[in-house]
Amino acid sequence: MAEESRSFNLDELARQLSEAVPENLKVLRNDLQRNFKVLLQAGLARMELVTREEFEVQRAVLDRARGKLETLEARLAELEQATRSPRK
Repeated sequence: MAEESRSFNLDELARQLSEAVPENLKVLRNDLQRNFKVLLQAGLARMELVTREEFEVQRAVLDRARGKLETLEARLAELEQATRSPRK
């Protein structure tokens, strides 16, 4: 699936929802569109979603931390081995 098709715009989604309203309620379309947008924003806010950019930044931070941890674990293992070896 292309990136463009996965992303969406709340304004566009609210417009599509308002257009799906039965014909006898079309006079309320603008109000419904605003209300749909507010409801969608509130729902997404409750989900505590992050943007792709924020996710990628945190992933990079985690990758760096994991690399440092692996380096420190290897160094600790070397030091432990050195302390167990008989000294000459």
